[in-house]
Amino acid sequence: MKLLVEIALYFSQFCIVLAMLLCMLRLLKGPTAQDRVLALDTLWICAMLFALLLGISFASLVYFEWAMLIALTGFVSSVALAKFLMRGEIIE
Repeated sequence: MKLLVEIALYFSQFCIVLAMLLCMLRLLKGPTAQDRVLALDTLWICAMLFALLLGISFASLVYFEWAMLIALTGFVSSVALAKFLMRGEIIE
């Protein structure tokens, strides 16, 4: 049973890293600013999920705190970028 859980963790970590690489490709290549913002938002989500997987793998609470910080930072940056794309300014 433990071996099956370890294999599932390694496979999910591989999938998350692959998703992060594809997001980086879209972030660098994306034809429009909206594509780049969505790629950045997805990259934040993948980084948070990867931190959660590391927390499960190493049984450490520090990774869960990192995941919470990544989620909060990603949310604030996504709102700021969306507001910038809509209005052209962040602070009113």
